[in-house]
Amino acid sequence: MPSDPRGLRGDAPALDAWLAFQGGAPTPFTIPGHKQRLDLVGDVVAGDVPLFAGLDTMSQAHGVLAAAEARAARLWGADVCRFSVGGSTHGNQALALAVGAPGDRVIVSRTLHRSLLLGLVLAGLTPVWVRPDVDDLGMPRGIPPRALTDALALTPDAVAVFIGDPSYVGTLTDIEGLAAVAHAHRGSRARGGADGIPLVVDAAWGAHFGFHPALPGHALARGADALVTSAHKTLPAWSQGALVLARTERIDPARLAAAVDATATTSPSGAILASIDASRALVERDGPALLGDLLGQVADLRARLRAVPGLVVLDGPGVDPVKVCLVLSGTGADGTRIEADLIARRMPVELADRDTIVAMVTLADTPTTLRRLEDALVELVEVHRGTPRPTAASIAWSVAPQQVCPPRAAFFARQETVAAARAVGRTCGELVAPYPPGIPVLAPGELITEETMSALQAARAAGTRIAYAADPTLATVRVLAD
Repeated sequence: MPSDPRGLRGDAPALDAWLAFQGGAPTPFTIPGHKQRLDLVGDVVAGDVPLFAGLDTMSQAHGVLAAAEARAARLWGADVCRFSVGGSTHGNQALALAVGAPGDRVIVSRTLHRSLLLGLVLAGLTPVWVRPDVDDLGMPRGIPPRALTDALALTPDAVAVFIGDPSYVGTLTDIEGLAAVAHAHRGSRARGGADGIPLVVDAAWGAHFGFHPALPGHALARGADALVTSAHKTLPAWSQGALVLARTERIDPARLAAAVDATATTSPSGAILASIDASRALVERDGPALLGDLLGQVADLRARLRAVPGLVVLDGPGVDPVKVCLVLSGTGADGTRIEADLIARRMPVELADRDTIVAMVTLADTPTTLRRLEDALVELVEVHRGTPRPTAASIAWSVAPQQVCPPRAAFFARQETVAAARAVGRTCGELVAPYPPGIPVLAPGELITEETMSALQAARAAGTRIAYAADPTLATVRVLAD
């Protein structure tokens, strides 16, 4: 029998259905094609159960998924919740489709993930970019409300605002302040009877927010109209598990439902859905205790790492207390070399570039795993210690895009491939992003400048992977044909 070690199934209908299916020795005549046999391709398909004719009947007669989503909506204080097996990428794109019409303008934080950029292409929305404040360590500190006020004054017809919180490195945004500005704006397409336009938050890295008093509240509790969050990032769900949550004063629920369905698979994994449900039940029941223990352990880890000469640990107000983000410039060590040694020890981290290491810590960590991380980092910083260097903001946080035409128009325009040197001064036809963090440095419809190309090539030379570009070596670039 499959296990339920914490006794969650009584409060998690999708988990209960998954356990019942697994324990019932089924003989299915439906997809998936492995039909629960493990003697064909092995354990790689163990636990895979479909939603249709798996967790529920083909006609969803038992309403298993709807019941699970309703419980999540209540927990997050939302009017609507939809589970996603396509990660926060799916949620971001669905919300882009839900808030406007082709040609509408939206205010967008430039530090949002590339999935939102592609959502703008799908929806035909035109972004008006706002940039975050960047601190002395080169870290993004969120979009200040004054920047949104200024952007809306220049874009009175904007129909929505998209931001990310927390950032990839764990820094926080004044969501309350941004919500107040967005809700005070009289947009031309505000929906329902509520004032203002919706604030949509990509909270992919903040699924744990709101479940312990020492953590920030989640985005809806702080005034946002919608949030997307990844249950597989900071909660113990299967990869690709995410939630889309919204209040409907400024977001049309029927339009949102249509957008979610339009961008989702019609064969969702019941195992992923059940794990989202189980993660929700876990944090609802045990979140305060589990997160309290974790917060104490991370605080101890941060304190020990702060004792390493020259090493800066991102900490204090305005930072997710669970995130472990290290700035290496004061040690002279190269983060990509430390990462290589960590990988050799089977201890991969979430992000490493020359100046930064981000280690993901979650409810699944223990004092033992955190001690291993600490010991490895202390040792490897010393192994790779060099001459201290000035801190510099990553191009991902500091890019100043120059929009020539809307992303959708550029995406579908006739394009050509040119040498990188000849691309300067041309309009970019593709998306180019250092990965991680997957934040666009060049996007379709933007002017390619010498500064941007030099920064991307320097990042690649330093060992950062360049993603999404047709030529990841950056020897050539796709541009709009003249």
